[in-house]
Amino acid sequence: MAAQQKMVGGIGEVKEATEEVQSLLDQVKNDVEEAAGKTFETFTAVSFKTQVVAGVNYFVKVKVGEGKYIHVRIYKHFSGTVSFSSFQDDKTEEDPIEYF
Repeated sequence: MAAQQKMVGGIGEVKEATEEVQSLLDQVKNDVEEAAGKTFETFTAVSFKTQVVAGVNYFVKVKVGEGKYIHVRIYKHFSGTVSFSSFQDDKTEEDPIEYF
């Protein structure tokens, strides 16, 4: 049976956060805080999904406090440049990561 291929443009399965994802998140923290209008003492990647486009979109569930989460979208171009795209506030640990 052939291995299942990920569809380009589709959003992948949820995965546990990795050091690479935390590193990407750290690179956009100031941009996220500016967009949110607040500072986050905790900013820890919990889980993520990816979407392959002309680079990779990372949709990351981020713990920002006790029982408080946000979802952050980060774009990493194939050249290696990383940029903050958008975020969703007022999330819970149970909220699924979806395209935004």
